[in-house]
Parts: sequence; C-alpha cells; structure tokens
Amino acid sequence: MRLRGGTKSGIIAVSRSAGHTGTMPTRRPLLPLLVSVCLAVPAIAAAHKHTHAHPVSDAVVTVETLAATSLAEDGTLRASWVQYAPHGELEIRAVVDGSVCPAVYFDLREGSMQRRAAADAQFKVLCTALIPAGTQQAALAFPIFHTRPPEIGASPQAWQAWGLSEYGVAMPGPEAGHEAWLDWAAAVQDKRKFHVVPVPLPVSDPRRILVLGDTGCRIKGKELQDCSDPAKWPFPQIAAEAARLRPDLVIHVGDYLYRENACPPAFAGCTGTPWGDNWPTWDADFFTPAKPLLAAAPWVIVRGNHEDCRRSGSGWLRLLGPLPYDPGAPCIPHLTPYSVPLAGLNLVVMDDADAPEMDVVPDLVPVYRDEFATLANQPSPTWLLMHRPIWGAISGPLGVPVGGNKTLAAAVSDGIPSPVTLLVSGHIHTFEAINYRSSDHVPPQLIAGFGGDLLDETPENLKGAIFQGDSHVGVTDGLSIGGFGFLLMTRTDQGWTIDVHDVHGRIERQCSFAAGRLDCPGKN
Repeated sequence: MRLRGGTKSGIIAVSRSAGHTGTMPTRRPLLPLLVSVCLAVPAIAAAHKHTHAHPVSDAVVTVETLAATSLAEDGTLRASWVQYAPHGELEIRAVVDGSVCPAVYFDLREGSMQRRAAADAQFKVLCTALIPAGTQQAALAFPIFHTRPPEIGASPQAWQAWGLSEYGVAMPGPEAGHEAWLDWAAAVQDKRKFHVVPVPLPVSDPRRILVLGDTGCRIKGKELQDCSDPAKWPFPQIAAEAARLRPDLVIHVGDYLYRENACPPAFAGCTGTPWGDNWPTWDADFFTPAKPLLAAAPWVIVRGNHEDCRRSGSGWLRLLGPLPYDPGAPCIPHLTPYSVPLAGLNLVVMDDADAPEMDVVPDLVPVYRDEFATLANQPSPTWLLMHRPIWGAISGPLGVPVGGNKTLAAAVSDGIPSPVTLLVSGHIHTFEAINYRSSDHVPPQLIAGFGGDLLDETPENLKGAIFQGDSHVGVTDGLSIGGFGFLLMTRTDQGWTIDVHDVHGRIERQCSFAAGRLDCPGKN
C-alpha cells in the first residue's frame, strides 16, 4: 500500500527450447531413457561437483536415479524459487509452459514434483515439491535441443539419425551396452546444452537476512509510475544488487503487484504493460525483476494488502500462498499465522492484509486478538512478520509524525507477548526504525516498504508520533530514511547489524538491534 500524509548448495533448473509436446507414458522406452541418462548425468554431476566440496558417490549413479529428464518432456521454465511453508518446510515451486512438471532430483535421487495448479486462461502451470530435510543438492532439468527429438515410440533408426544430426556423433544401436552409451555421452559432452538456473537450498543457521517489500510498479488511476525508468521504478536494480550480497534468507514483507489498471494511452512510462491479476502481470511486476534474488536464497513470503481478495489475492494464493491451492475455492481473505523455526530464531508470519488503518472492523478485532495471544506460546526470540505495522508513522499536518492501525491496535490492548522481540513490516513506503516506551510492552519495529513503489513522505525524526484511535503506545525514539532500498541484517555476537542499502547497493546507514533496542547512530 502507499500511504499519504498532509553455498550454499544449488538447485539446478534447466529449460528446453524445443521438444515433444505430448503426454508422457508411464513407462519410457529404453532408448530415449538411455539418451536422457547420458545427457543428464554429466550436467547434474558437474553442477554437484561445482557446488560441493565432497565428491559424487558412484554408488548413487544409476540408470534410474540419473534419468533426470526424458527427451520427450515438454515445458519451458518461466520462474522457479524456494519458499518456506508452515513449520519450516521448504518448497520448490516452478512456473512452466506446457503441461508437464519438471523432473526433480534430491542428492541425485528422484523425487516427485506435483502440479500445484493447472493452467487456465490467466495463469500457467505451477508445480511444487517439498525438499527433504538435509538435502545437499537438487535439480530440475530440461535439456535444450537444436532440433526436435523423435516422438516416443519412434524407431531406433530415427533416434540414431537425430543423434547424428544434433551432435555429429553416431549414437549406439539399441543392443549396445551401458559402456557404449557412456562412451557416446563423453563424446558429445561438449556439444550438449543446458540452460542452468540455480535455485538455492537453505543454510541451517541463517546469519544474513535480507528484508524488502512493496516492490511493484504502480499503475492505478492517476497514480502512475514509469515502469521503464530505473530511477522511477528501481526494483529490478534493487533485486540485482541485493542478490550480489549473497543473503542466506530473503524476507519479502508484502505488496508484490501494483499494476491494477490499464496504462493510459497518453503515458509512455507503461506502454504495453500487462495489468490485473494474471501471470503476465505477476511476471512483469515481480517474477522477472526478482529473478536474481529468487535465485540467491530461500524466501519467507508475507501477504500484503495488495494481495487481499479485492485485488490480487487469488493470484497470490495460487503462486505464493502457504497453503495447498484449490482453484474451485473462493479467495481466502485471512490466513492463520504460521511459524518458520530457524536455528536460534523463530519467525511468525501473520496475515494482516484485511486489517484497515482508518476504521476499526469489529469482526476482525477478536480474530487478531486471539492470534496475538497465541504468540505467548512461541519460543524466544521470535520476529513477527506482518505487512501492515500496528504503529508506523507518516508525515501529518505541519510535518508531525502520525499513523497507527486502528483495527490492529484495538486487538493489542495489553501489548505484544514477550517471546516477540522484533516487529518487521512494510506498507509504509520508506525505512523506519522505532523504539516504543518500555511500559507499553511492545518490541521495536522495523519497516522496509521502500522496495520500488512510489515513496511516502515521512519525517526523519519519529519521536512523539501521534497514533490514531485509543492507542496507549508512545515512541521514545525513531527515525525514517527516505529513498528506495532494502535491508541486510547480519547476526553478530551482540545481536544484529542492520545495513540500510540504497538502490545501488551502497550502505546509507548502519543500525543495530541488540538488548531489545534499535539504534541507528548518526544524524537524526
């Protein structure tokens, strides 16, 4: 939302440019299977060798476990990423053209990637697979071919002719043994091509956590952003710079899609851009610009108010939602919180997309009150991730900081349960670091809503902020920093350092989070 005032191990993903578009049979003929093995083994083994210090064991290299793809598979990878699910489970998700999900392999053993959502008029096929605990290497694989391979069931002569045309090396006959096929694979190794897109696995103890949010390009009514100008919409640059820092974990605090209306003909900054809740818009506003950062680390996904059911909620629940997707079910307006337990840190993701600031919604207050109360059962330290901050601030009359969410504040009359040591949000399009009075029993608040959408005006000094409603909370000290950017939080022996980066990756300010306080030394 825009407010206004007055290694890591790599998961290999490989896409293919040409191939069969039919349905795969349950059993694959031997010749295509052996071709698949000979083509896929060197790529997967080489990637494994590149990303791991320990050698690949020959014991797991078998025909069955290394048949990473068939020459007859169809599909082109459009996006892939790893995201945390409830209770700390990890999912690989992939958007593909065609109808077949990629083959997935964990530590060179075949897994199972299932279709999360079928293609429809608005979206492409979405596939998913849970990553087994302890996985060191995984792969999604599609080979790239210059010419279309033969159909399943084609004669050995057709396959041999294709192999000679594709690689310039005659393929062994159907009666040839494995040694002959391996010799052929070695001969064509430098000729085969794979498009490799790394998708990372987690580290057990993330020490470098990147935080950003509110990243889309706004096209709504008279509020128009030039999506073609990096100075006006810098999210692609922010994602690229953030990825270069090699974070262990990425937290997106919500609001991914802002292209809600068609681009006006008179405005050149968004000519031809897609709009609405569909794959082309999600791809333009989020998946394509976020590509380098999606490849850098697993993500924790927070729902924003732009993903409520009146906007792009259906697309968010399909693509990024934490629950199984049911295309026949109505859009779910509110999801219960879930935890992501990490080594030495617990994250709780709360969906407050439907909690408006300006009015108290009586039916929502008991829902949020119960959800806040359950935080008392979480381990400490817990960071509460929620898109809308309860007590954030923007510029009010005469530059006085004002703000607050009436619905959420009404649900937190007794403060935040003590296991929660930090609040992390977006929604206000700036960076803010706020400490509240100790008597309020509210942990410090970070706001990182400055990832690309139109910025909000906020006063630099947030002390004495006035919160609407019957809020009992006061600010002892806090600051805001203007401009676009993102945060990198690094664990230290004393707590966490917080580097506030600008769009070029330069550190604008360094803060710290330790002993229950946020401190940002320097000019206020």
